[in-house]
Formats: sequence, C-alpha cells, structure tokens
Amino acid sequence: MAQYWVNKSVGTTADHEVHKEGCAWMPAAQNRGYLGDFATCQPAVAEAKRQGYAKANGCIHCAAACHVGS
Repeated sequence: MAQYWVNKSVGTTADHEVHKEGCAWMPAAQNRGYLGDFATCQPAVAEAKRQGYAKANGCIHCAAACHVGS
C-alpha cells in the first residue's frame, strides 16, 4: 500500500495529477489533498474523481499506469 495525493491546482494540461508518496514532482503541501492508501494508482485516480477532480490523471513519473495523454 502507498499513500496517494492529488494536486489541487491544475497542471499545464488542465488536469489534476495524482501522485504517489515520495514522487519528486509531488506538489507543495498547501497544494495537495490526501486521497488515501491504495495498492495501485487506479483506485487513487478514481477517488480523486469521486472527490470532484473530474480531470484527475496519474503522474507520468510515479503513476504512469494511470497517466492518460502525452
């Protein structure tokens, strides 16, 4: 299990990236929301969407399996 976080601010692609704890691209503490502990990124992205981040997307660096786009 790993802790996952969502970036509360939109990125350059207008989405909210979901990061795994320890990611070098983790947003600053004031810009992230805790999603929970998950075995994979898929339920973490689903939780971000459930929390209202409709364009949640996995970080290409730490949640590549859930990254959609370029």
